[in-house]
Amino acid sequence: MPSRSGPVHVAKITRKTHGKTYVSYLLRRTFRQGDQVKHETLGNLSHLPTAVIDAVRRMLRGEVLVGLRDRFRILRARPHGHVAAVLGTLRHLGLEQLLGSRRSRQRDLVAGMIVGRLLNPGSKLATTRRWSQNTLGESLGVESAEVDELYLAMDWLLARQRRIEIALAKRHLSEGSLVLYDVTSTYFEGRHCALARLGYSRDDKPGKLQIVIGLLTNGAGCPVAVEVFEGHTGDPKTLGVQITKVRQRFGLQRVILVGDRGMITSARIEEDLRPAASIDWITALRAPQIQALRERGSLQLGLFDERDLAEISDPAYPGERLIVCRNPWLAAERARKRQELLADTEMKLAPIAAATTRVQRPLRGKARIGLRVGRVLGRSKVGKHFRLEITEERFSFERDREGIAQEAALDGIYVVRTSVPPERLTAEDAVRSYKRLSAVEQAFRSLKTIELEIRPIFHRLADRVRAHVFLCMLAYYVEWHMRRALAPLLFDDPQPQLRPGSPVAPARRSAAAEAKAHRQRLEDGTPVHSFRTLLEELATLTKNRLQLKDAESAEFDELTEPTPLQRRAFELLGVPINL
Repeated sequence: MPSRSGPVHVAKITRKTHGKTYVSYLLRRTFRQGDQVKHETLGNLSHLPTAVIDAVRRMLRGEVLVGLRDRFRILRARPHGHVAAVLGTLRHLGLEQLLGSRRSRQRDLVAGMIVGRLLNPGSKLATTRRWSQNTLGESLGVESAEVDELYLAMDWLLARQRRIEIALAKRHLSEGSLVLYDVTSTYFEGRHCALARLGYSRDDKPGKLQIVIGLLTNGAGCPVAVEVFEGHTGDPKTLGVQITKVRQRFGLQRVILVGDRGMITSARIEEDLRPAASIDWITALRAPQIQALRERGSLQLGLFDERDLAEISDPAYPGERLIVCRNPWLAAERARKRQELLADTEMKLAPIAAATTRVQRPLRGKARIGLRVGRVLGRSKVGKHFRLEITEERFSFERDREGIAQEAALDGIYVVRTSVPPERLTAEDAVRSYKRLSAVEQAFRSLKTIELEIRPIFHRLADRVRAHVFLCMLAYYVEWHMRRALAPLLFDDPQPQLRPGSPVAPARRSAAAEAKAHRQRLEDGTPVHSFRTLLEELATLTKNRLQLKDAESAEFDELTEPTPLQRRAFELLGVPINL
């Protein structure tokens, strides 16, 4: 009788029929019959998944199979993807080398603060706590950093600001290029900093001390240099410092400086720009100057019968070019806003007038009446459009309809003023260049709101405030490049389209950006993101710390599998997922 007690195994059978190859997996027992080895087929496993077939084969060999959960424990999962994206971009831009040519503790701490400002802006204490909550601290070797170390690293950074800005200028500025400059202010917490002063608040915080920040960018809005001024410094007074910086520090002799009408004033042109004859400029006229052009006859409203842009000259601006623009969209918006402010002011002035005529406890006295009227007009900023009569016992008001009509006639009209000759810059290009200041405004929005949160500022030492602002500028430098690379995944539109042939009309979104905004989906069906939500999406790619249960000393890290969106983001950035 044949022996049937041979071993059972899985056999892989390959056969070719009519040029095709077929593979089968059979469960067989092998036994000996006399001098021959025989095989008995017990079943066909070909219909099972490959993993199951492999498991059967291993069990038949005597292996004891244990589930992954039985062999490993996950000790910790830390957000990693957003760290890899931001830190990878910082390194891809060579920013670490700009901070310091050699690796040092200070350089790693500053790099960590720059990346942390983009990931989760917060205080220095919060920054050190978050370094151990994600993979940033481990990636830079700063997990154990204390707050005092960060302050010393900020001092280290400030000492290198001049050299870093020179390097950025070499990258992004050149002779003959546009240089955009604008200022903003932000409020300050506390009362013990030499830079903090009561001044004009752009954050609607008039009772708080302020600092003034001046930002230089290239023509595309890429930040190059930043300066901090005392909070009561007027915008025009910051201009001379920037001209000196461009000429002496950056070594550029011929550039085109673009600043708004409140920055490059007639006084600054005469005192700062004309002496620096090699620096051209583009700015705009203020409303009283435009009104004066009309009164002298240099500005005729008939210029806009056929087009929305015309170049004129005026004896008050010898050797300069004046480009008059009329934007009907802007005209309609200004008319609407004026009517709303006038109506709101009348509504608030009426109770004051009524208070002077009431029977019981009437409002009396020029000083008391004028104080209440002044409060209303100070908020509305349309006092010039009212005729007021204040006596000891009465108050009356009416609209100055003639003055309102004169102002309304110039609604939507602005005048670009420049020293650049027409052979170097056409009138249309001069207007486009002036409108590029919106890129600096975008930088300020990012610096001051949810992206980088430069405010509120708690530092007490002036140099620490300067270092904090410079650090935030470097964080925006990284963000600016990331936004351009990630634009296909974001709502951002890096190239808004102007109306064909007209630089005056408001820029509009490109067709691709309009489609993304309408569908809120990409072509592959994935959601369109803001910059912030995309970082949050990348943060779901985690680094997990695993440990073998039967060998607790054996630990290793493993990344979760990236989603298609995460892979696409890293491809666009050109940085590795695993640092």
